[in-house]
Amino acid sequence: MYNLVIYLYLLGVAVYSCFNEKVRKMWRGERDAFRLLREKVDPKARYVWFHAASLGEFEQGRPLMERLRKEHPEYKILLTFFSPSGYEVRKNYEGADIICYLPLDTITNARRFLRTIRPEMAFFIKYEFWYNYLHILKHRGVPVYSVSSIFRADQVFFKWYGRQYGRVLHCFTHFFVQNEFSKELLAKIGITNVSVTGDTRFDRVLQIKEAAKQLPIVEQFVQNGDGTSPKVFVAGSSWPPDEEIFIRYFNQHRDWKLIVAPHVIGEDHLQQIERMLEGRKVVRYTQAQAQAEPGPISQSLNLSISQSLKSSEVLIIDCFGLLSSIYHYGDVAYVGGGFGVGIHNLLEAAVWDVPVFFGPNNEKFQEAQGLKQNGGFEIGSYEDFERQMDRFSADASNLAEQGRQAGLFVKSRAGATQKIFSEVFSATGNSR
Repeated sequence: MYNLVIYLYLLGVAVYSCFNEKVRKMWRGERDAFRLLREKVDPKARYVWFHAASLGEFEQGRPLMERLRKEHPEYKILLTFFSPSGYEVRKNYEGADIICYLPLDTITNARRFLRTIRPEMAFFIKYEFWYNYLHILKHRGVPVYSVSSIFRADQVFFKWYGRQYGRVLHCFTHFFVQNEFSKELLAKIGITNVSVTGDTRFDRVLQIKEAAKQLPIVEQFVQNGDGTSPKVFVAGSSWPPDEEIFIRYFNQHRDWKLIVAPHVIGEDHLQQIERMLEGRKVVRYTQAQAQAEPGPISQSLNLSISQSLKSSEVLIIDCFGLLSSIYHYGDVAYVGGGFGVGIHNLLEAAVWDVPVFFGPNNEKFQEAQGLKQNGGFEIGSYEDFERQMDRFSADASNLAEQGRQAGLFVKSRAGATQKIFSEVFSATGNSR
């Protein structure tokens, strides 16, 4: 049944690729993977394979890849993606030797792929459970690890009708799960090779914090023209339902400065945001950047540009790659997506010791559940947001304490990478 579903899916992707650019990239990338592997695989090399569905899973696997590269240079790293949103962003990542799409999980593809790579071990990040790849890896005696995985009772593995597919879980050498509940669920179906190590994303956001960029344009914006420092609200990865809430509030409370980094930076969306900001002085990041060129921005922010930024009330980030550093400049953060398919990266904000707002669609995000007791605030309406923001505006000590708790929540849960790394390489007899 599984293989029939895969072939039907393959047919659907082929048809849909004619109408959707993202699907077309995936379709072409999967077909091109074997050509790329033929060109780049060194038959004498020892490969470790990491597979991530998309960008978020890549970030969870990244601390392990970088630790492996540093401490075990005898291995080469193969990194595969399922989604274009991961591959297209990280196809030039320097921490892996080969990066490609994972060909769809047919028996033929899985055999051909594994014959080409001959990995010595494999890491599947979080939710990836490809039946044919995993069974062939087990048959070949290749150690396979599930990293930062998390399980819920409503998943197919734990239903009566999912028992056959659930056999795929027995192909893993070891599970490194995020919480005790996942360990208990796996035990109910006879899987005990499980360690609760937490989520490697906590390690990753601490790495990101250490490598944060200095942003002179933002540094000038978060000052007032008279030299004082206003309170700053940073909204990251926002969608229209998020923007309707926080923009409404800040149109009425102009003592705060607002930085908006929307998830979609198309011109139509940017103009929509600007129209919502009733009479506020708005500057776009790329416009200020263009005025500062040529030369390094830090040296070319002349007096007029500096004064313009300081007198502006809203800074719109209309480019990618800056958000994790921008949270550093905020007093309060809002992470979008919680009124849609799900919230974006809360930890990137919380690591900077700022309280974090997010929408109600968060029940599948363990970090959101933890932050609710540690400087995180779920909101379901404008009234929820208004009440808590009014408290922060009136009580600076409460704002600081909630931010401190959010930062401590992240720091106290770091260390999953070390735990996983130690257990894997002590088990393989190749530790240092």
